[in-house]
Amino acid sequence: MRTVATLTVFFVSALLNGPLYGEIPCPCDPKDPATLRVRQCELCAEVEKAPPGVLVVFMKDSSLAKPDQWLALPRSHSPGMHQMSAIPADARAELWREAMAKGKELWGDKWALAYNAERLHTQCHVHIHIGRIIDGVEWGEFKVVDGPEQIPLPGTDGLWVHSVNGKLHVHLGEQVTENVLLR
Repeated sequence: MRTVATLTVFFVSALLNGPLYGEIPCPCDPKDPATLRVRQCELCAEVEKAPPGVLVVFMKDSSLAKPDQWLALPRSHSPGMHQMSAIPADARAELWREAMAKGKELWGDKWALAYNAERLHTQCHVHIHIGRIIDGVEWGEFKVVDGPEQIPLPGTDGLWVHSVNGKLHVHLGEQVTENVLLR
């Protein structure tokens, strides 16, 4: 019983006081394939397999706990832990646009996109989770926007997006966002 209490305190403390996974080093260098072999660089390695002219790369989430989710990744890399803010605005809008199109292709109007808080990332490369939204999951405040170009930068927090009556509801200030997607 004491072990469970200790673990609970550890995880709550980690969530409130700092990164759950710590500062994950990102040794990725696309010019040096050996650096792409570490776990946190797996998505960078996958992106490198795509042709240079591709702007967005899609892949099925490899987690067995998320059999129906997909990932959208920008083809470009940025130094260190890749952040959404490092992607130019036009490329960021294209990433959101392409992710939405994939969501619509897979789940019609029941899609949602999730970007977890940066301190919780376990992979170096920016990625958006694509999945089927859980019915009735919407909560809290959200910003209503007309299109991907208007989706604000999440900062260090995460955000999730879904469509309602032709508009996008953008839920900002979230941490673990992919919990709005069916597993």
